[in-house]
Amino acid sequence: MTSNDPPVTAYPVRLEARLDEPSRALWLVKWLLLIPHYIALAFLWFAFVVLWLVVFVAILVTGRYPLALFDFNVGVMRWTWRVWYYGYFALGTDRYPPFSLGEHPDYPATVDIDYPDEMSRGLALVKWWLLALPHYLVVTFFLGGGGFLLWQWGDAWSGPTGGLVSILTLFAIVTVLFTGAYPRGIFDVVIGLNRWVLRVSAYAALMTDVYPPFRLDQGGTEPHSRPATDSASTASTQV
Repeated sequence: MTSNDPPVTAYPVRLEARLDEPSRALWLVKWLLLIPHYIALAFLWFAFVVLWLVVFVAILVTGRYPLALFDFNVGVMRWTWRVWYYGYFALGTDRYPPFSLGEHPDYPATVDIDYPDEMSRGLALVKWWLLALPHYLVVTFFLGGGGFLLWQWGDAWSGPTGGLVSILTLFAIVTVLFTGAYPRGIFDVVIGLNRWVLRVSAYAALMTDVYPPFRLDQGGTEPHSRPATDSASTASTQV
């Protein structure tokens, strides 16, 4: 990035992660350790889907996203991302995720979404299916054969299987097994793919009217929050 390039605009959905070097063996049993979370998230995502219908009607009638429902849905996405990060969607930490919808800024994986003061009634009718369709096609490649819509409204609580994210995570954990170190380059790409997925998820869930960028923002921190000295190195990895 040169000094004449425009700055990267902050997106209202912010996903960040800090790499804690995972152990060589714990990943073998994380599927078992995460069963209580999978059960809890199955109920939470059922509620998420039901509340989506309530929110849809509320936006059409009032032009606003009910704050209490917004906070709940953000909490579900936070919980899900912490479970994914601990589990097989990133394997970026061995710190067990909390059973909580709230913010845990000390946990190495965080999600935050700006509350929209007003929502477009017209966009609510088309953005979650027609406008988001190009992103669904891209994210399907990230997540594998199940497709984004199946993940979005059915399998988010347990995480996707197959696809680019799973392949990269597998490469990373094999490297950890032999070297004890998580490859930083793979970590940056995995988090960038997660960031893209969560942005599209929030848009499809009517939580923002800002269209997700077709851009892979790699690394554990959002691009707008990185030091200026890092801008040149991050620009070359964005697509």
